[in-house]
Amino acid sequence: MADISTNLAAARPSRRDLLKRTAVGAGVVALGAAAGGRLFTPAIAAPPTKIRLAWTEVAACHSPLGFGVAKGIYAKHNVDVELFYQGQSGQTLIQALATGKADAGAGLVGDWLKPLEQGFDVKLFVGSHGGCLRLLAPEASGIKTLADVKGKTISVAGLGTSPHLQFQVALAKAGVDVQNDITWKVVPFELVGDAVVKGEADAVAHLDPWAYSIQKQHGFNLIADSQTGYFDGRVCCVLGANGPFLNDNKDAIRRLAEGNIELHEYTAAHPDEVAAWYLENLKPAGLDLQSLTEIIGHLVTHNHPVGADLVEQVRRGADDLKFVNVLDPTTDPRELAERVTVNILA
Repeated sequence: MADISTNLAAARPSRRDLLKRTAVGAGVVALGAAAGGRLFTPAIAAPPTKIRLAWTEVAACHSPLGFGVAKGIYAKHNVDVELFYQGQSGQTLIQALATGKADAGAGLVGDWLKPLEQGFDVKLFVGSHGGCLRLLAPEASGIKTLADVKGKTISVAGLGTSPHLQFQVALAKAGVDVQNDITWKVVPFELVGDAVVKGEADAVAHLDPWAYSIQKQHGFNLIADSQTGYFDGRVCCVLGANGPFLNDNKDAIRRLAEGNIELHEYTAAHPDEVAAWYLENLKPAGLDLQSLTEIIGHLVTHNHPVGADLVEQVRRGADDLKFVNVLDPTTDPRELAERVTVNILA
């Protein structure tokens, strides 16, 4: 394994690249190569700003955040990130920021939008990745496509959760009436796969690494995920900052965004290293290094929009939630997206 300092230098985007960053970063694995393989550490005189960042500890898509703290990637940008475990749902993320337990947090677009529509004081400022949700079904179910799910039962960990919302949209776009043609069976988080095995449901919608484990353990087929088909090119998770904290610490949030982009570029180039850290420190049950490398490598970690690209991603997410009657029918998705985002690298 190459020295991480050398690898970071090769993956680190320049300031110009950060300012130009869009949703897709083709060819950016070699960013920073002009540094000659040397680790560039900017000369910053001020002490680092402490930022409490809410995360879901064992979620595969959040593992780069922990890796970034452990390997000093955020520290390079002069921010002292303290990770705060906020639980396994978007609701607990919102609570963490609303109660002042965290200053910023990582969450799925679908989890952010309803509270933001209702006036929750948070600004979204950078995307992280795409592709951490899966819809799975066993061969015996007869389900091959989204259209085949009509008349079936899907197990989920909760109504209004990200898997539920995401695949409501995907199914509706495929012509399925998600209110009348689908039965959503709510079961405990760790039992969503068992519900299908027991014949209580025909398919399961869940997030990684748990969805991956269900797929591999039971040989289920992947029917859809949050990075292909209708969701091709879409960002899954984005970072948001508490409004008052952002107002007082805008430059620190800018540096957090730059660190977030760098560490996800590093993850794209070195999923095995992030997986090794994940396995050693978080020890997800039943998963080995090869599996974790596959899970992390499956994520689209080049997809971290900022500025106008983030506004467009949020607008499309708002369009989706309005389409399935989650957002108010009077909500203007474009206005909402512009109101709840900040162009942090401008």
